Amino acid sequence: MSGTIRGRVGTALSPEVERVSVEIPLPAESPRLNGENLEYVRLLAEIGTELPPIIVNRRTNRVVDGMHRLRAARLRGDREIDVRYFDGDDETAFLTAVEINVRHGLPLSLADREAAATRVLAIRPHWSDRAVAELTGLAWTTVGALRRRGGANIVQPAARLGKDGRSRPVDGSVGRVRAGQEIEARPDASLRQIAKAAGISVATARDVRDRVRRGEDPVPERLRRKAGQAGRPVEVVDVLATVRGLRSDPSLRLTESGRALLRWLDGHVIESEECAALAAAVPPHCAEVVEAIARRCAETWSELATSLRNHTCSTG
Repeated sequence: MSGTIRGRVGTALSPEVERVSVEIPLPAESPRLNGENLEYVRLLAEIGTELPPIIVNRRTNRVVDGMHRLRAARLRGDREIDVRYFDGDDETAFLTAVEINVRHGLPLSLADREAAATRVLAIRPHWSDRAVAELTGLAWTTVGALRRRGGANIVQPAARLGKDGRSRPVDGSVGRVRAGQEIEARPDASLRQIAKAAGISVATARDVRDRVRRGEDPVPERLRRKAGQAGRPVEVVDVLATVRGLRSDPSLRLTESGRALLRWLDGHVIESEECAALAAAVPPHCAEVVEAIARRCAETWSELATSLRNHTCSTG
């Protein structure tokens, strides 16, 4: 190769285009939950001009980006297709596929992007919510909700890498408290020494020292408020829509226990507006019994919520 081109995820893409047999590239894991769109494949096949090069992993010959174009080329009888080669591992190949598919060609659906973000969080947990959001085309708040929903399946590092390449602590109050302790124990220490010991920037160490000298808490109120909100329950406004969103979560959809949970939720979740219609359908002589069942089920749901909360706290 005469050189390489690197994308946001650090992927090396050859600038050279090679002509290879359409039988050589192999399918790979796609960020599309439902695979290729056959109607889009037929539309591409009807285009008379050459299709843009597909991207193929040099090590495995698996397609990183361009399965629709590959299938279209085969459908219209082409014997060869243009290829640019990718050099990287399978995880980086998936990240690259997401990055490219979000920005061109047939758009990824919301479910595709949320599933991709969940996978990205699992393989790059140290990336910030905003960095993952930029890669997957989601709002950073959505990524944050997906991170919380992932629970024990997603590592929760003490620091995250931002879009600017800088690592920042998730809870900024921890370093400030440590800096305050260092300042009290070593009042003559330099700001650089305090910053190094507390794992914070020199500017933050200066702010902490100034706050301590004024007799203030080393942690500003906004950070104390944020720390107090950490681990708060996720607010669910539309229960049915939230359950539909869970169906696209690979950690649930692709495991037997996860599928069992989704089936159980489908049969047990109701919205408040359904209650009046259900109550009207209960014969008077059964009302007390059904009421007792409903109250017992409510207690069971409450027990489940408490168990989930305790589990989240113990694994967070």
